[in-house]
Amino acid sequence: MTSPIDIEGGGASVVVDGEPGPETKSEAVKLEGRSPGQLMWLRFRRDRTGVISAYVVGFFFLIGVLAPLIAKVYGKNPYTVYADERPELFDSAGVPVKPNGGISSEFWFGLEPGNGYDVFTKLIYGIRTSLTISVAVTLAVVVTGILLGVAAGYLGGKADYFIGRLIDFLLAFPAQLFFIASMPVVVSLFVSPRDETPTYVRVVALILVQWFLGWMGLGRILRGTALALREREFIEAAKVSGASPWRIIRKEILPNIVTPLLVQATYLLPNFVTAEAGLSYLGVGIVEPTPDWGQMFSKASTELVMQNDITYMFFPGVSMIIFVVAFNLLGDSVRDAFDPKTAR
Repeated sequence: MTSPIDIEGGGASVVVDGEPGPETKSEAVKLEGRSPGQLMWLRFRRDRTGVISAYVVGFFFLIGVLAPLIAKVYGKNPYTVYADERPELFDSAGVPVKPNGGISSEFWFGLEPGNGYDVFTKLIYGIRTSLTISVAVTLAVVVTGILLGVAAGYLGGKADYFIGRLIDFLLAFPAQLFFIASMPVVVSLFVSPRDETPTYVRVVALILVQWFLGWMGLGRILRGTALALREREFIEAAKVSGASPWRIIRKEILPNIVTPLLVQATYLLPNFVTAEAGLSYLGVGIVEPTPDWGQMFSKASTELVMQNDITYMFFPGVSMIIFVVAFNLLGDSVRDAFDPKTAR
């Protein structure tokens, strides 16, 4: 049995045996509601700047992950001292004989003046080192910010007071000066000053020092968010139903702080990248022969390199600028995707 054709606004839809026709089903799919996550993803995909930035950031992380494989295919490593193995490539001052820092089909980015490390492999391994440390610091900061910030905002009372005073106290520290002064102290806790410091100890020390003074801003933001959420009706309903504070935090609070958490994380990571590079540049972070972004800047600022091979600074400098700018643009796009009312 077929029902009459229903004409509405110049269009027609057919209902056969009580079932909507293809056109009606298509309209129903179009009108189907989307979740907040789907809407965010849709807005983000429409942001060309955000998509390009995401690809650039992903490219850098891919280089870091695949650095050993890339070096193997390339046929070199960042630890070979070519000044000793192939002295004919350098003059008496240790500067590459070929122009532009020795750039050639054999050495794509040239050779480092002095020791003669291959710049290309040193750069990709340096990206790997810097990103590994910065990601570890970001994860530690996020976990600490969630635990202390949400606890202070939701529990209130004495917990809020003591955590708030701790945040105020730590914010009073001059971060950069504290990083520089505390790095040797933290390293000495693991290794005697008379012994050579292993690389893993320096990595752990960098993570601890940056984490110690890096979580307070995120903690304060999450505290304010949790403070606002605890007065909402669904939180009160959960309390009335007998849910424990831990369950309320886990099931009700945490899903609603994802937005500020993701946005802040996209701003934190590039800041930690530059902070780690700054510490290595000043000689209190990663040191030779371990490749690192900041350590390459430190080498590029020496008199030998500045006077004889200005191109050595080009590759680490340009790569860091591109990475930091792309990550900051990605953070702006993520923020706009979550909150379309925000104007850049």
